Amino acid sequence: MTVTSRVLDVETFVSQVFAPSRSERLMRARCDLRLGLPVVLQGPGQGSTAPGVLVLAVEGLSEARHRAALQTGGAELVLTGARATALGLEAGGAATVRLSARGLSHAQVLQLADPLREAGMAAPRALAMKEGGAVQAAGIALVKAAQLLPALFCVPMADAKTVALDQGLTVLTVEEVQAETALLSPHLPVSAAALPMAVSAAGRVHVFRPEDGGQEHYAIEVGTVRRDAPVLVRLHSACFTGDVLGSLKCDCGPQLQAAMAAMAEAGGGVLLYLNQEGRGIGLANKMRAYALQERGLDTVEANHHLGFEDDERDFRIGAALLSRLGIGKVRLMTNNPAKVAMLDAHGLHVVERVPLVVGRTAQNAGYLATKARKSGHLLP
Repeated sequence: MTVTSRVLDVETFVSQVFAPSRSERLMRARCDLRLGLPVVLQGPGQGSTAPGVLVLAVEGLSEARHRAALQTGGAELVLTGARATALGLEAGGAATVRLSARGLSHAQVLQLADPLREAGMAAPRALAMKEGGAVQAAGIALVKAAQLLPALFCVPMADAKTVALDQGLTVLTVEEVQAETALLSPHLPVSAAALPMAVSAAGRVHVFRPEDGGQEHYAIEVGTVRRDAPVLVRLHSACFTGDVLGSLKCDCGPQLQAAMAAMAEAGGGVLLYLNQEGRGIGLANKMRAYALQERGLDTVEANHHLGFEDDERDFRIGAALLSRLGIGKVRLMTNNPAKVAMLDAHGLHVVERVPLVVGRTAQNAGYLATKARKSGHLLP
């Protein structure tokens, strides 16, 4: 074998092994969008020959890139149907809508995407609007996963892939985004150690990291956990404001403390601390929702005005972590039937739902009423 052929063999090996996988390119795309960089999405059905769309997140869109996109003549602003409805546009139940960006200033684009900027802005009823397709839905899924405002600035380009390769941009097909977002990335154990806590000297913390490089999640054993009997379990979504700052706007902090105390009293239990702040929209968007609540919206309405669904969390993560811990039967501490249904649907046996009604305050009475009325929580 010649030196040249050995070099070629090494290059082939490297290209096959070191090239980023589909999930890795998806994570790269999320990071690019957070940085204000565009990514290229190719439409469904035609693989690598499909026309491409240059996609930028509106949050972080620079004036220079806005101007450059407008010069193509075909730039569009993509919003969720919920955001369009909040603006007074007739979305007709569409998941995404497309507005021609012709004539829209940079400030107007930001106003249309962000309800906290729209004060004094007339609803753009005169703008031509059409329903979004698979490319737009895939782009919205990416910016949601990046915990940015769900709004896109899109530039259709026949040679988008060539431009992407020349400029070092990430390229994904719609099918790749759809496949990855439908899957739950495997959560791998990273580390674990004993941790004595105020509620129990016998404690242990496990850290899990998704294979795609996403948010880490934690499993905390309180006391001695017996796998041969139903385990007292709480799926707790991270709440910086409630768990750390003692916010009176929600019941999260008291729920966390009450759940851990109950586990200690029972002799053992598992708290899953899931990094899905603000029902999965992230702390920045949660604060935006709080600002909208100050204007009179309830928690669900605020999410819709931002362009999100009522709840963007993925409770499949809880089922995956419990399975990793060797737990099959649980007594689930929750007021949310959706958590019970999700665990049951993914191989966990919920033998009992244990109510967790604590932390009611004058400041969160409306929030709790909305959870019961609109989100189906079982609250007295």
